Amino acid sequence: MSSFTLADLVEIVDARAKADPSESWTAKLVAAGQPKAAKKLGEEAVETVIAAIEGDKAALTSEAADLLYHLMVVLKIGGVALQDVLGELERRTGQSGLAEKASRKN
Repeated sequence: MSSFTLADLVEIVDARAKADPSESWTAKLVAAGQPKAAKKLGEEAVETVIAAIEGDKAALTSEAADLLYHLMVVLKIGGVALQDVLGELERRTGQSGLAEKASRKN
């Protein structure tokens, strides 16, 4: 079992974001800004959905990894800490998903 965590991924994204954009995909995405990074996140989300619908476990694993990576980049650019996202998830566990969803302002 792997001991790699999302916190490890955040540290890697943080370090690579400081690299030369000509040498790091992460730095290139960060330099391009949130619109480019968010577009890539959306593309990876669609690819993850397709893999899930097709029932391709290997593709789903790979695309989910891409999705998580691009989410960490988008969060970094947006100035949102992973811990804040986890805190929001923790807050939501105190109520049913249906109640939580109903309480959101649309």
